[in-house]
This record gives sequence, structure tokens and C-alpha cells, in this order.
Amino acid sequence: MEVPLNLGSSLTLAIGIWPSGSRDTWPKRILSQLKQQGVTNVIFTDCLRQIDENVKKVVPQVTKLIQSSERFHRMENLEYCLMVIGIPNVGKSSLINAMRRLHLKKGKASKVGGEPGITKTVLCRIQVCEKPPVFLLDTPGVSSPRVESWDVGLKLALCGTILDHLVGEDIIADYLLYILNKHQKFSYVEKYELVEPCDDLQTVLKRIAVQLGKTQKVKAITGVGDISILIPNYSAAAYHFIRAFRRGELGQVMLD
Repeated sequence: MEVPLNLGSSLTLAIGIWPSGSRDTWPKRILSQLKQQGVTNVIFTDCLRQIDENVKKVVPQVTKLIQSSERFHRMENLEYCLMVIGIPNVGKSSLINAMRRLHLKKGKASKVGGEPGITKTVLCRIQVCEKPPVFLLDTPGVSSPRVESWDVGLKLALCGTILDHLVGEDIIADYLLYILNKHQKFSYVEKYELVEPCDDLQTVLKRIAVQLGKTQKVKAITGVGDISILIPNYSAAAYHFIRAFRRGELGQVMLD
């Protein structure tokens, strides 16, 4: 996921929100794509860690880019005020909080969550560093008004950049199962105690519902009398399945 820092009319520092221990080939592929788009200043970080060494590189890189640019009255104002922009649920607020935690030893200033739309307005300036004084503006996520294909749309939905109910959790869960099987990421088999990899969503969700205890006992009328049967809560199972993937519990998958 990419979080650009807007440093001025022609300066952008792309912050890649990237979990530690990821495959080395994936960042290289992303760097190649960004280079084709004209973005050459890139830092990969893991903002969920208490201390991430790459977060330390952000302020020096920002000051270097600004000081080397053509800006007027720079000597009169020693403060740096930057805007953090990106698609919804990409980690903009997490980046701000990580920088505050690192440089100021302070807690969260921006509310974070696992779904898009947590940040609804442009917040006031948030200080993230004292030397030099650096302030960031957290902004709501911005998406393209049009999605180029259904495949791109499902990838965005799976990553949580589109509200789940707008797509349907059953559809997202079905796409997730397809992606896991396609990339041979079969950790879900062991996690949910399945016999083998499965491409039938209903079978997987039924197992998840039983494992979580998300079932409901109902009475069924038969020719020999009433019997009680357990009905899995497929919606709750799909909700859990999707969020387990987003937490990294089903392995790391490169969707592109």
C-alpha cells in the first residue's frame, strides 16, 4: 500500500506500508511500477510495529527533498507542513501515529481502524517531530470515481478500501478463497481444520462457523416429528474469514 506525502507542487515521497519479513521480490516489483509512474523517492515501512527502522528515514528524506527544491522564504519559516494522502484504509493515520511515537514519544493523534472512512475530514496540523519541526495533515482517503474492472474492484474491496457492504461480504469471501487457492496459500486449511484445500465457499464458511460457535439451533418439521438442526451463520463466518486475511493470519499475498 502506498501513502504519498505531498511536499509541494512537484515533490512526492511514497511511503510503502509493508509488513516486515515480506518477500524481497514484491518491493522490487512495486519500485519498478512506481518508477514507470515517475515516483523515485520511496520508503517501505511497517507502521504497526512499535519501532520500525525505516520510519526513522522519513523525516531526513523529507527535509532533504524540500531543501533541495526551489522554495521561496524557506529561511523565514523553519517548520515543515506536509499533507498525507492515499486511498482509503491504506495506513495514513498509522504512519502519523508511528512518527509521533518515534520522535515525540507520544500516543495516537489520529484515529485508526480496519475499515475505510475512519478519517472523515482534514484534521488540524499534527506535530510528529521537534527537530526539525514537522507537522502532518491527515486526510480522508481518496479513490478513483471509476474502477477499471471487476477484478480491480474486488482487490480493492478485499484490502478494505471499499466498504464491505457495498460489495457484499459473501462476494469478497468467495474472491478471497479463489485468491488463496490460486497462490497456493493453504494456511486456511490448517487454521480452520479442513481436510484439504477447498474451492467451495459454503463448505469453508460452514467449517468456520462451527469452529467459532456461530451456529443457530432451529426446529425442523419432518414426517417423524420435530428435530433440531444447527444452521451455520454464514455472514459471521465470512466476516471472520475476510478479517483474518486482513490481519495477515492467512499468509501474505500479493494481489497484483
